[in-house]
Amino acid sequence: MGKNRNKSKCKGKSNKKRKTSVEQTLALNYVRDWAFPSSRGSGTAAYEEFLPSQALSFASSSAPLVFDLHSHSNHSDGFLSPSDLIERAYKRGVRVLALTDHDTMSGIPEAVKAASRFGIRIIPGVEISALFSPSDAIGASEVVHILAYYSPCGPSRHDELECLLSNIRDGRYIRAKNILDKLKKLKLPVKWERVAQIAGEGVAPGRLHIARAMVDAGHVENIKQAFNKYLYDDGPAYAVGSEPSAEKVVELIRNTGGISALAHPWSVKNPIVVISALSDAGLDALEVYRSDGKVPGFSELADTYGLVKIGGSDFHGKGQKDEAELGSVSLSVTTLYNFLKTSQPIWCNALKDMLLNFSDNPSDSSLEKIMRFAKLRDKSCDVLDACTSWLSDDEKKSMDLEGIRRKLSDHSFCI
Repeated sequence: MGKNRNKSKCKGKSNKKRKTSVEQTLALNYVRDWAFPSSRGSGTAAYEEFLPSQALSFASSSAPLVFDLHSHSNHSDGFLSPSDLIERAYKRGVRVLALTDHDTMSGIPEAVKAASRFGIRIIPGVEISALFSPSDAIGASEVVHILAYYSPCGPSRHDELECLLSNIRDGRYIRAKNILDKLKKLKLPVKWERVAQIAGEGVAPGRLHIARAMVDAGHVENIKQAFNKYLYDDGPAYAVGSEPSAEKVVELIRNTGGISALAHPWSVKNPIVVISALSDAGLDALEVYRSDGKVPGFSELADTYGLVKIGGSDFHGKGQKDEAELGSVSLSVTTLYNFLKTSQPIWCNALKDMLLNFSDNPSDSSLEKIMRFAKLRDKSCDVLDACTSWLSDDEKKSMDLEGIRRKLSDHSFCI
């Protein structure tokens, strides 16, 4: 009898293990199909810019699927150009990279173009500066950062998002000058011209640019010391910008077809209050994983508020020993599956809105909005096929593409 009981237990464990194995296989296939849609068997010509042709070789290989969902280029406060960032990511084994510059998406087109040379997929993203103010007026307001992730075609209402980002960037110039005024009072003068030079033409200056100027001026030994002594939140040289409310940012991300995530919540002063409030506003995800592993407590908070758990290196290319490298944050297949399963319906609906607007106003300018982050390989390419290359067959059917195609049939577009 005891032997039968032991056999029953072993059988139960075996079934559970088999079920887990099947679920993991299905999740892996889903993630791999999303990362490399050409592996489904359809032609690649129409969407070569959205999906690099080299990706097919990765799809058929046993190489690990490395996603990095948080990185920066010199279009904000990173040190590398988008092209150099992509090349570095490739050398580090990254196959899907989210470029999430601060308050701008201006680096995405260059990143997509570079990615086509290395077989990397780009998730268009942005890290938006926002101000969280407790509703009960207990506790001080603080700046938080909210990541937004979009489909390969980008935001569905790009102009609305860009208006918000532009206002934040304008506030960064005022903020930077206020920081320099405070540094001057601390007898640590820094020239505005040097800060602007470091930031680069057209780039709104941030604290990292000022920190580099402080190093150049000999006021501190390195960037880390500049932050630790003067530029940290509420530090002696800290200043705020013109950040919108965090709740407004979360709502705008959803309204423009994006997925929102609270970045580095371990840096937030009162994470429970912030996460609770933003969850009510529609927050989708929470950074939980770092290069040094899962941060205690935040995985449980994600579970409590029903948020998808994600992570990324937050790579800037500072060259410091303690900086997390691209691809250094290990994300399980289950984590990636949950992220994409949450994202796909929202991205799909956003794309449908974009295509319907395009069919109502089939102009060159409308086409440019849809193809903002990629160009068709040649005039013979099918616009609708190119825009929907990352969708499954079922998702394509739900969008009534043939109806849109018929509406465009009388216009001089290659559809």
